[in-house]
Amino acid sequence: MSANASTTGDGGRGRGAKLSVGTKLGFGVCDLGGNLFFTFLGFYAIIYLTDTIGIPVAIAGAITMIGKLFDAVWDPVLGYLSDNTRTRWGRRRPYIIIGSVPLLLAMVCFCTNPRIASPGLLVAWGAASFILLNMIYSVVNIPYSALTPELTKDYNERSSLNGYRFMFAVVGTIIGGVAVQPILGAFGGSGGGDKSLGFSMVGLVFGLIMMGSALVTGFSVREPKASSEAPPQGGNLKAYLPVFRNRPYLNVLVTYGLHIIGLTFLQIAITYYFKYIYAREDLVPVVLAILLVTAMVCIPISVVVSKRIGKKRTYQICLFVLATASLVLFFLGHALGPGFFIGMMVYAGVGVGFGYMPPYSMVPDTVEIDAVETGVRKEGAFYGIVLLTTKVGAALAFLTTGLVLGAGGFVANAAQTDSAKLAIRLAIGPIPAVFLIAAVILVQFYPIDEKEYARIMAGKTPS
Repeated sequence: MSANASTTGDGGRGRGAKLSVGTKLGFGVCDLGGNLFFTFLGFYAIIYLTDTIGIPVAIAGAITMIGKLFDAVWDPVLGYLSDNTRTRWGRRRPYIIIGSVPLLLAMVCFCTNPRIASPGLLVAWGAASFILLNMIYSVVNIPYSALTPELTKDYNERSSLNGYRFMFAVVGTIIGGVAVQPILGAFGGSGGGDKSLGFSMVGLVFGLIMMGSALVTGFSVREPKASSEAPPQGGNLKAYLPVFRNRPYLNVLVTYGLHIIGLTFLQIAITYYFKYIYAREDLVPVVLAILLVTAMVCIPISVVVSKRIGKKRTYQICLFVLATASLVLFFLGHALGPGFFIGMMVYAGVGVGFGYMPPYSMVPDTVEIDAVETGVRKEGAFYGIVLLTTKVGAALAFLTTGLVLGAGGFVANAAQTDSAKLAIRLAIGPIPAVFLIAAVILVQFYPIDEKEYARIMAGKTPS
């Protein structure tokens, strides 16, 4: 066996060994497409449905909520299926590879204006295409996320692995946030023009990136042989019940759900804020670039900070920064103008950057502890519930944003009343701040640090 083979994820590698840079890069690249997907939906899904497709804002919020909730039910099923899949390619990789092409097609479908005259059929199309897109994305993302605890069980190596992953994630996030407006402009959708052709091209370009990044990971990262040969779980979804007896996991799960709710509010509101409060939609790419480049710079810093003060404290920095940024923007953003808002994006970017690594490094620790205590590996079950939680959180944020804007009297592509502008400010300020502050408090009770993890892992480890 070569030295390289011992660190690339094959059956000969001990899961406590250091991972090669090639393995980390190959693993991380899939999240470029993944975060491009989440960023596009977070920043543009509702405004695309309202301003381009012509669906009322409250109904658009309901469509995205229904789509996310429908998908949330699908996620645990996929996790269970991947846990019990046995192929020479492994448990996870077949799903990543096979799901990549349908993901491209579903992205193009959602981003193509059907130009349906009937309001009822238009709403039905919006719901069906959004549900389909999210379901197919889960075919790739659930098995991909479940790879993390399989590749290494080392406490700090997981932080490093996820550091690589989230460097790619921020690149995908930057593309998803910054590239939309230039593509729209290139195809006649700048200013108040029809953005239908532009969004179709966004769907094609982004879909190709998502497909390509998934295929790179699917063909470059080999699963450990022991994982692929792990005994299957029971014959039904009762395998998920033990997940909810893992208290550290539940703490991270709920904290992350609150985090996602708060962050989704911010994502949705930024585009509305610049278009309808500042009348400077052209600045959206600049705002997002500053936010996300700052976040990318802060990801490796957060890995170093985590090793010094722990994952929990690092996570609390993220949540506190985002909460305070939300409140400052609510009270001062509309009065002090776009320059002040853009400056605040540097501060908020620190919070975004510090929030990438901790939850996805804490969850594998809780998964490994469960494996030690039960003797059964069920990464897919754990990550299925994580994705369910994020999608329920995002669904609540989508729905609430639509309802708040609708209650404020928002009308797409028109000058907004003071009440509609206040609704946009609430969606970027106090509403997300409540969830983020709750998350700061809750994660304080997370019990696992490096010493506690080492103590637990010193016991009997499942073969």
